Order: sequence, then structure tokens, then C-alpha cells
Amino acid sequence: MPHRPIVIVTGASRGIGAAVARRLGESGAGVTLLARSEPRLEAAADAVRAAGGLAETVVGDVSDPEVCRETVERTLDRFGRIDGLVNNAGVIEPLSVTGVADLSRWRYNLEVNVYGPFALMRYASEALRKRHGRVVNVSSGAASRPIPAAGAYCAAKAALTHLTRVFAEEEPAVTALCVRPGVVDTAMQAVLRRQGPEHMPPEDAAFYQQLHEEGRLEPPEVPGRAIAWLVLHAPKEWSGSFLDYDDPMIAAPAAQPSW
Repeated sequence: MPHRPIVIVTGASRGIGAAVARRLGESGAGVTLLARSEPRLEAAADAVRAAGGLAETVVGDVSDPEVCRETVERTLDRFGRIDGLVNNAGVIEPLSVTGVADLSRWRYNLEVNVYGPFALMRYASEALRKRHGRVVNVSSGAASRPIPAAGAYCAAKAALTHLTRVFAEEEPAVTALCVRPGVVDTAMQAVLRRQGPEHMPPEDAAFYQQLHEEGRLEPPEVPGRAIAWLVLHAPKEWSGSFLDYDDPMIAAPAAQPSW
């Protein structure tokens, strides 16, 4: 068959990551799926295969650099190359104001949201360079908008966004960009609804409740297809950009049935 693009997707067992992996499978890609939950990860891999793609799984936590190294090595052993990397895995906790935040949980947030993507870019950079590949880092509006009690998450997404810009400058053969996925109906939103009232100002906590009650959360498939399109087709001139998933120049081609 024609050349299959090979893409690593983290946080691939549910939510946006699973949606990205499945859409890549529909395009015929080979996908290495990385996540902590083995049962959900295997179900996501089965969905990739059912859609027409190939799937490899790695069970582990992106905060562990050895897991990141193994993910790259397993991908190269199985497929022989890497065309794209989607750093999607993320955590929003701890929800706490800075003055009383738990230091170890704060550190873990940064390890998942920043250090993990860094390690994967570090280990995959040579392979990506050879293929003139793409990196799509899933950021957030929190990278530029302060959210009370979500300091770790805000700081991590700001760091990830700027790291992406640096990587784009350092690796001219690789297209590297960040994407804002919008407000999505995922486990992260459930955490905000559950823990927000205890830690956030009332108006902020109410905002996340209203998003859910008013049906304003996007299904993961919508940003998922945009991210999948980006990791396969983002133009080189976009490298270093922070893009919105619903920008018409992304959303329109991503919504096409085949690409």
C-alpha cells in the first residue's frame, strides 16, 4: 500500500488523544499510542486498527523519561521511522492557590505537561528531522489566560507553548506548533466541575459548571480531527505558531471525509 505516516500520540487512551489516534487510523497511519491505563489503551488501539490503521502501544507515564525513550525506540523498531508526534497527555491538578499548593503535586504537573513533551521531542528529534516531520503540542488558552487555582497548569502550558517556539527555531527541518483545543468534554473538565467549587472563586467555578450544563463543551472528536490533520498536513510556514483548533484554515480541511 502507499506510504503510511507514522505518528506517536500521548494520552491516547481516552478523550482527545484517543480521538486523534482513531482519526489517524482512518487515514491509514501507523500510530504508537502511549498512556497509563492499559485496558483503555488497548481499546483505543483496537479502534485505530478497526479504522484501517496500524497500532503499537506503550503503557507508561510521560513524566518518566525512560518511558519516553522506550516509546520512540519501540516506534522505530516497529515502523522504522517517525513522521509525527502529538504531545497530548496532560493533567490539570493540583487545583490550589499558590500560597498553599502541594509542592510535589505541582512538580508532577510540570513533569507531565512540560518535561514529558520535552523528553519525547528530545528522543524523537533525529527521526523527525530525517522525515521532515511534525510536532503538535496540545496547549491551552490557559497558556496566556490566568485561571485562579490552576497555577501549575497555566505555568506548564505557557512553558510548553514557548518551548515549541524554541524547538521550531532550533529544528528548521521539523514543523513544530502548538494548538489550543478549546473547551472539550473530557476528564479534565470533570475535575474542574468537581474540585472547582472548593478551590476557585465562585464565578470561576460556576463558569465550568455552566459549560457542561449548557452543552457548550466540544466532543473530543472535533479538536481530535483538527490535531490529526495538523500532524499530517500542517504547512512548514506555520512552524512555531500557536493555533486555534477551530481556525477555518484548520477546521475546514480537517472536516473533509478523507485527507
